[in-house]
Amino acid sequence: MVLRVAKTELIGLGEDMTERFKMLGAVPEPVEVMWHSPTVAATALAVGDKVGAWNAADDSLKSFAHMAVAAQVGCGWCLDAGYFQAQNENLDMAKASQVPRWRESDVFSPLERDVMEYAEAMTNTPPTVTDALSGRLLEQVGPAAMVELTAFIAYANFATRNNTALGIESQGFSAACDIPLAARPGSVGAGTTT
Repeated sequence: MVLRVAKTELIGLGEDMTERFKMLGAVPEPVEVMWHSPTVAATALAVGDKVGAWNAADDSLKSFAHMAVAAQVGCGWCLDAGYFQAQNENLDMAKASQVPRWRESDVFSPLERDVMEYAEAMTNTPPTVTDALSGRLLEQVGPAAMVELTAFIAYANFATRNNTALGIESQGFSAACDIPLAARPGSVGAGTTT
């Protein structure tokens, strides 16, 4: 895929914005593309910051949910950056590496499987969330975490679909991870197959 909107010069980015990208070692391509409208880019980053500050649901569950959405939508950038971020947050990399093929992998708990199934069901068009799945999750995580997971998955859909529509692909962040990222069965380019 080729960028559908070219990157632009980051005029007026500011030191605070530049500082936030040091962990990645590069300016994220979505920012370089969205900066054609600095207001849109800054708003997307601010929403992402607010979503990242939520704490009712377990960080691993949210990471797995976002990566499951990214794998389903085909957002190589979100999958790549999400996996890299999982490493930086000291999450279980053996599990995180298997998210794109979670249905075939035996490393996940029943709760983790329910979260990824819920993420995919919310991502389907139209959504295919069932009362049974929703009820199982609610019983396991409680109302506050259930609301947070649902909103987090909705945000993941915003980010993944935005990047995919603009033609933004992986920047290779996951290459810094010790364990290769698995590819979704039948996909190309999300990572390496295992």
